[in-house]
Amino acid sequence: MIKKTITYTDYNGNERTEDFYFHLNRAELMEMELSQRGGLIAMIDRIVADQDGEKIINVFKDLILRSYGVKTPDGKRFIKSEELRREFEQTEAYSILFTELATNTEEAIAFFNKIIPETESGESKELPVNSSN
Repeated sequence: MIKKTITYTDYNGNERTEDFYFHLNRAELMEMELSQRGGLIAMIDRIVADQDGEKIINVFKDLILRSYGVKTPDGKRFIKSEELRREFEQTEAYSILFTELATNTEEAIAFFNKIIPETESGESKELPVNSSN
């Protein structure tokens, strides 16, 4: 799980600083992996190799929004819904995060590697995205 603290100006002109949480659990990651021909990593590798900007942006957006949620105060649940995703996507905070990740490869790799759950042994799985692309 990753917590991103983002400062943005809302649509009333007020500066806000808020914490936003992002995480993919094992079931979500498995669903994404099994829904792509050859798996999620292979799909990302194909898109990067093809230098398909439109698809890269769509994957960024999907991973950001799919991983966004609200952590309950007791830490038992990480709530996700289409409504929560839509609400987040309609904020300047989303715009700032999306722009940051789309323009900074190292930040994007770090973000996506942090939203991926640890394995049973406690090791993090990492997306093998080449930072030189």
